[in-house]
Amino acid sequence: MTRERVLEIFRNSGALLEGHFILRSGLRSRQFFQCALALQNMPEVEELGAGLLEKVKDLEVETVIAPAMGGLVIGQEVARQLRCRYIFVEKEEGRLVLRRGFRIGRGERVLIVEDVVTRGGRVDEAIAIAREHGADVRGVAVLVDRSNGRYDPGVPFRSLLSVEVQTFEPDNLPEDLKAIDPVKPGSK
Repeated sequence: MTRERVLEIFRNSGALLEGHFILRSGLRSRQFFQCALALQNMPEVEELGAGLLEKVKDLEVETVIAPAMGGLVIGQEVARQLRCRYIFVEKEEGRLVLRRGFRIGRGERVLIVEDVVTRGGRVDEAIAIAREHGADVRGVAVLVDRSNGRYDPGVPFRSLLSVEVQTFEPDNLPEDLKAIDPVKPGSK
């Protein structure tokens, strides 16, 4: 899957937004990837899943773990195409936990799948949960890497789209962003 095709899916679905955004990390940005909009039509989900599958098929995973909410749809699709087990971690009192009777076996080969990474907080939490249960974390796959190459989960890291997106600390905004009211379109 080409970079151009991934961007086309995001643009056509309205998932690539422009403005003043507050990211989950607390940073501010002029662009926001609202992946849920790109993942609302199953043909595109299947296509994006196939693109990620190509990047991770060498990792020999047996379970995909997705952080809720962002990773749910694409994580399930990657697992479906890999023909492997799929589970997710979700928020409880502000942090991700393993719930709903899901179990991770010692030595289980897992892949973490997420929609977007900026600083990698949710992915790091998912990796920590998997390792607490003795899993062998084989890699991380994301649709969009907005970290500008700075995020390193310590395992193979694969993305469909790596973008150079400027981010700013809230107390160090450029003049154009100061003039626009910020919005937080992602999950809270």
